[in-house]
Amino acid sequence: MLRFMPILLALLYGIAMYRMSAWRTAKELDAKSTELVDPLLVTHIRSMARALDLPRIRVHIYEIAPINGLAAPDGRIFITRGFYDRYRAGEVTSDELASVIAHELGHVALGHSRRRMIDFSGQNALRTAVAMVLNRFLPGFGVLIAGTLTTLLAARLSRGDEYEADAYAAALLTKAGIGTGPQKSLFSKLESLTDGNRGAMPAWFLSHPKTADRIAAIEKLETDWGVTKA
Repeated sequence: MLRFMPILLALLYGIAMYRMSAWRTAKELDAKSTELVDPLLVTHIRSMARALDLPRIRVHIYEIAPINGLAAPDGRIFITRGFYDRYRAGEVTSDELASVIAHELGHVALGHSRRRMIDFSGQNALRTAVAMVLNRFLPGFGVLIAGTLTTLLAARLSRGDEYEADAYAAALLTKAGIGTGPQKSLFSKLESLTDGNRGAMPAWFLSHPKTADRIAAIEKLETDWGVTKA
């Protein structure tokens, strides 16, 4: 029984981390967000709601500077103030920002948001358990090895989620009459918008697929659907 104690403790730690992370996330978003009311974006959001046969989709502005969109574990969609400001400055079009919202809706619909919170907690638990075991054989190196392994696992899972959310968004944007063109054009802008600093880091360490790969995946969907590329 004692030999399994590190794993049991790590699992309990993971459960506690999940509950704490979910509570902190909800509290942070409630305190720093307001509902999006931009007329042009609301028009796009309503088009997507009709395509999904939903009465309404609520999107919020999250008051932080980084350029990002996110889907909370409770299903709410957020665009950061930094992203919205780039739209207001004309660097991002309303159609392109709508594609971000569609992508985040994909994360919600496919269960990624809730699972990511669980994955994050589970990865912490796994990292702790593996480090405890490895430190018995490789003192001082167990934590490093465990961290590297869990980082590789997390990146692989995240890239898979991004491709799935991209495909969901492509289908939704097509059905809503917006099309996939803005989705692809935004991908081409993201690196400069976010001051991309990926450098020479191996692709498997990245949480998002490469831009060219994401665009190619969408164009394959367009071919499969018989949609004219935009």
